[in-house]
This record gives sequence, structure tokens and C-alpha cells, in this order.
Amino acid sequence: MVGRDMKQRGGLARALVLLAVLANGAATARADSAGPVWAVHGRGGATVYLAGSVHVLDAARSKLPPAFDIAYHDAKRLVMEIDMDDLDPAAAASFLAANATIEGGGNLRTLLGAARFARADAEARALGLPLDSVAQLEPWAVALALTQLQLARLGLDPEQGVEQQLANRARADGKPIAGLETVEEQLGVLDSLPYPDQARFLELTVAEADTMNAELDRMLAAWRRADTAALERLLLDEYEKLPTLYRPLVTDRNRRWLPQIEALLTRGDDTLVVVGAMHLVGPDGLLALLANRGLPPTLLDNGPALTQP
Repeated sequence: MVGRDMKQRGGLARALVLLAVLANGAATARADSAGPVWAVHGRGGATVYLAGSVHVLDAARSKLPPAFDIAYHDAKRLVMEIDMDDLDPAAAASFLAANATIEGGGNLRTLLGAARFARADAEARALGLPLDSVAQLEPWAVALALTQLQLARLGLDPEQGVEQQLANRARADGKPIAGLETVEEQLGVLDSLPYPDQARFLELTVAEADTMNAELDRMLAAWRRADTAALERLLLDEYEKLPTLYRPLVTDRNRRWLPQIEALLTRGDDTLVVVGAMHLVGPDGLLALLANRGLPPTLLDNGPALTQP
């Protein structure tokens, strides 16, 4: 189960549900917004559409905002965090086998300590995964597995998510699909975290299991109406709980992706780039980084595009 989950998505588990983006300086919902998609215009005429993704959705809320149709129609290719068209089914499983076992002969019980293990195990058992059954796995891998179980319980499915919907459409239309990084690179970020940070990540994951449904409802509603202020607060609140994650999971990856996005702007046609919310928000987000390079994003709306302040 862990391998299948990571193959489909990868990345930070909590970020799977922090699912919208902040326009530069925008503070309220845009009544005329067509959805969380921005256009970045290159000096040579090419456009990159930069979209905030919901990685998992339920059937009742799977219809994408119209901005995605607008951008997809214009784009000649689709670029996502990972290339979902060329995923190796064994890649995540191989990474887990090689990297996700606790080193030094320890286990989750000794790593977390008796009291923290007992609290985490009680929540994990409620989701159907006793921690003793995965005691040799590192905390980050267990956190991802538990998140997958909770999302499935809530009826949320990566097959209904933004990336999978767009990837299916691109395959049917013959549009090429590419990725900004590999599954191994995504998982490697989590695997490189020190054990104390991984333990805290797992602890927060199980502690928030009971409130995830209400949190998701708020996030999905704000995402659909492009309420960037609400989404920014929800997103940054998560990172305040574990601030040591922000740089490796957000800032460093954004800076690695920025040259790739700039290169797309030198082409003679348009591209749709789809990434998670955490990669667009704030002073280190892709929207701000592009604006600082003289490439200000414009929010797609139901009329002419409006440049954000």
C-alpha cells in the first residue's frame, strides 16, 4: 500500500491536502476568478499556465474549475511535479526497500519512546494499521501510509485528483507529459529528514486524523472559489507546526524548478504546469520568484486576465 501511494503522488503527506495558491499580494477571493490558475508570459510570446493542484478529490467534487480547461486548451504539453505518464511501478517500492528501514537496529517504538508510540499507535489502529506491523519503517513512510488510509476513508482518490484527470486527458489527446522531478527525488526529501523531525511528522499526522475531514472541506471550498487569503493561512499554519520542513520541501524545490519553468517560456508555444499549493505561496513561492525575475503572473478570470498587485 505504501509503495502504491508513493508511486501515485509522493511528496509531503500533509501537503496532499493543502491545495490552493496565493496570488502575489491578493488578500480576498476573486468573484470573477475562473480558478487557481495563473498565466506567465515569456518575452518571446510563449505562455506558461501555472496551476494549483488538488492531488486527491472525491467524485462529488471532482469537476475542475473552468480555468483548468482554459489553460489546458491552450497548452501544447503538460508538466507536473512528476511525470505521471512514465512512472515506473517498481520505483517507489525499490526506494522503500533501499531507504525506508530504520537504521541501527531500532524500531518505531524505540524511536518514538513508549508514551508517544502508544498515542500514535492508538490512532493508527483506528485507521487499520497497528504500528507494530510497520515498526521497521522510518516514520516518514509510516506517515504517508496512514495519510493514504485516512484519505481513502474520506472517499478521496488520486484517480479523481487534478493531476490524474489532466494526465488522462493529455494521453487521450496525444499531448506530451513531463515532470519537474522524479519520484525518488520527492521521497528522498522526506527520507533525508533527521529522525526527530520524522517522528514529529508522524505524530502530527496521527493527531490530526480526526480533524482532517473538516479541514479538507474548508480547503476545498477555498480552493474552488480561489480564496487565496484563506488558503495561505491554512497552508502556513501546517508548516508552523513543523517549520524545519519548509526549506527542504518547499523553498529548495522551488528554486530547482524555477529554471525549468523559465526554459518553458523560451519555447514557441504554451505549457500547463501543475504543482501543489505550497510551491506557489509566499515570498519563496514560484509566483513571487517569477515576479522577481520580471515575469509577473496574471490570474485567469472569467473576463480578461488581471495582473495581481
